[in-house]
Amino acid sequence: MPEQLQTRLDKLKKEYQSGQEELEKVVQRETYLREIMLRISGAIQILEELIAEDQRTPRNGSRIADPRLDSVDTTTEHHNE
Repeated sequence: MPEQLQTRLDKLKKEYQSGQEELEKVVQRETYLREIMLRISGAIQILEELIAEDQRTPRNGSRIADPRLDSVDTTTEHHNE
């Protein structure tokens, strides 16, 4: 009888360890997904702001001043030597 109990105990410990490993994988996956969703959320916010900015721009091509854009450098200089 004690041998059967020890065998059962060993089996349960292995199952428990396996469960802990799987749980850790789930936690890591959750962290990864939360980071991805945060990035997507940021991208959504930027696109919504760009769309709102575009809607505030008169169709004659002039722009309504937006102080948030004053510090943004939109020039791109390429030097090919």
